[in-house]
Amino acid sequence: MCLFRRSAIGALMTAVLLVAGCQRAQPVSEPARYPSAPITMIAGAGPGSGFDLTLRSVVEALRSEKLVDVPLTVVNRPGRSGADALAAMVEQHAGADDQISVTSLSMMMNQIRGVSPYGYRDVTMIARLMTEYFVVIADPAAPFATLGDVMAAAKTRPGDLAVGAAKDDEAPFDLLVSAAGGDPSAVRYAPLEGGGDQIAALRAGHIPVAVGGLSEFVDEITAGTVRALAVLAEERVPGVDVPTAREQGFDVTLSNWRGLYGPPGMPEQAVAYWQKVLGEMVRTPTWTRIAQQRQFTTAYLAGAELGAFLEETQADVKKALDDASR
Repeated sequence: MCLFRRSAIGALMTAVLLVAGCQRAQPVSEPARYPSAPITMIAGAGPGSGFDLTLRSVVEALRSEKLVDVPLTVVNRPGRSGADALAAMVEQHAGADDQISVTSLSMMMNQIRGVSPYGYRDVTMIARLMTEYFVVIADPAAPFATLGDVMAAAKTRPGDLAVGAAKDDEAPFDLLVSAAGGDPSAVRYAPLEGGGDQIAALRAGHIPVAVGGLSEFVDEITAGTVRALAVLAEERVPGVDVPTAREQGFDVTLSNWRGLYGPPGMPEQAVAYWQKVLGEMVRTPTWTRIAQQRQFTTAYLAGAELGAFLEETQADVKKALDDASR
């Protein structure tokens, strides 16, 4: 009986080991390739806006340099300077890997000012790509030859001055008015979501002055169809003959950052992919050419460095807006 039991137990153990061996011998499945389907690229403002120009520049560079082999579909979803697109990303696309949107300083300003309940902590921030300076422009037919002329009007008769600005463009103009000794809360803004709308309003005579990102107006400035009054940079921007606000007696400098984000809970594989690809993209000849043409300053950041930048910048923006409103 003992021999029988030992034989039976031995056979059973042999069978278990054989089964285990067969299981270990099975090939491990490869992770799914990413991306394997089209990606929706979302601009939270209309054509010609800073969001739109940035996103289309990214898509052009990725395609030209053959860094991404799936379709990249640009979709414009204007509304409250990106706040509506941000809300849709948070509320409708959590966990998705096929939705990417462009953002900027407006994300912070919208949250600080109560325009949006959401901010950069509510989504997956992928990378900062570039920065650009704000610029004040005027209709050549308007009675404003300098920034000082505009600030005098904003200080003495703000109700008569309509300033074309997206929501995030109001802050730099508020800072200028404050530096001039005026009341930023008295400025009358014409809510226009981007450069395309602002240029159209200037040409139609609906507004005499506008403020926005340099890239949104650089073609018109170069062509002389608008009058550039001041750039909010520390020094004059090479290639664009525009005086700074500082050299005209208004000590205000401010640049706008732009980057890409995905929905909350975006898979780590997707985040790592886009950070790698975008890091390669900003070093390509195509991106360098576009950046020079549009007056972008490439300033790539991702990971922990991006997180530190966002936290510090949000605190700085809040302080600047608080100071301007006093």
